[in-house]
Amino acid sequence: MGAAALLMLTGGATIAHGAADGTDGAPAPDGGGHAAHSTGTGAGTGTGTGSGEAGPVGGASRSGGFWMRADGVFSPPGSFVPSDALTYDTALVPAAARIEITQYADRTSHRVGTRLRGLVPNRAYGMHVHTSPCAADPASAGPHYQHRASATADPVNEVWLDLRTDRNGNGEAEARHEWGFRDGGARSVIVHDAQGGAGKRVACFTVPFSS
Repeated sequence: MGAAALLMLTGGATIAHGAADGTDGAPAPDGGGHAAHSTGTGAGTGTGTGSGEAGPVGGASRSGGFWMRADGVFSPPGSFVPSDALTYDTALVPAAARIEITQYADRTSHRVGTRLRGLVPNRAYGMHVHTSPCAADPASAGPHYQHRASATADPVNEVWLDLRTDRNGNGEAEARHEWGFRDGGARSVIVHDAQGGAGKRVACFTVPFSS
């Protein structure tokens, strides 16, 4: 329905709280940083549960759009401290690695971004939005979310967040489209061991995406 631009970046993660359009003293989710290929030097830390995760935050922006941000700390399925972020391969996504997902939409665009830290340094990873929540079985997250079901498996029809980590194991990416998610259709992101349309599922994060 329109071209999608996929930006791949590396760097440390910073977490911003506030309105999507930059009001209340916080930058917009895009904030010029992703588009300019800038990287941060710090790493945000969540607060809340014993795992160090912060609950999802979000709301409406004064420009008429909406935003959402969710944080997760990866742990293996069945861990003593439950987590919405599951690692199925601790060699590639170590326990205690962190993930942040942001979503922003306005009248003309829809953006989904990710920041990760604590992965394998200098390595390529694939990531896509999937249709179902995470569970102990990696297949439980279902297939890729598609704007037009069964049309094409590519970054125009799906949300691809391929990235390469830096020497510290940190990375980030953002995908932009002219379309948004169907109500309840997007429920998680899967981290794959390779970039592109497929690859082994090595981690999963259940995300409360908005439509």
